[in-house]
Amino acid sequence: MRRESFEKYIDVIYELSGKKGGARITDIAKALGISPPSVSEMVDHLVEIGLVTHDKYKHISLTPKGKRLGKGLDRKHEALKKFFIDILGVDEKIADRDACEIEHVISKETLERMLSYLESISSKD
Repeated sequence: MRRESFEKYIDVIYELSGKKGGARITDIAKALGISPPSVSEMVDHLVEIGLVTHDKYKHISLTPKGKRLGKGLDRKHEALKKFFIDILGVDEKIADRDACEIEHVISKETLERMLSYLESISSKD
C-alpha cells in the first residue's frame, strides 16, 4: 500500500479530531468522497499498523504515532499553502487544494528548502 493513500486518511482524521474530538467512518467518507466500506477497510489497516484506534460505532482516534504523522502533514500543508499564496500569488482555495495533494508526495529535502526560503524572505521584512 502506498504511503500517500493512507496519509490522506490520517490527514482527514487529524483535522476532524481537532474539530470534533475524533472522527467517524461517515465523516471520513464524506471528507474524502468515497464509500464508507472503503473507509472502514482502510481504518482496519491503520489500526493494524498502529496509527489509529477504533471502537466499532465510536470515534476513530489517532495514536501518538498517528498524531505525529498528522502534525507533520499539517505542517507541510500550511507551508505549501503559504508558499503558493504569498510567493506565487495563487488563490487561497486553489492553494489549499494543491497543498492537500502535494503534501503527500513532496520530499523532506524540498520541503526543508522551501521552509528555509520562506524564513529568509520573512526575515527581510
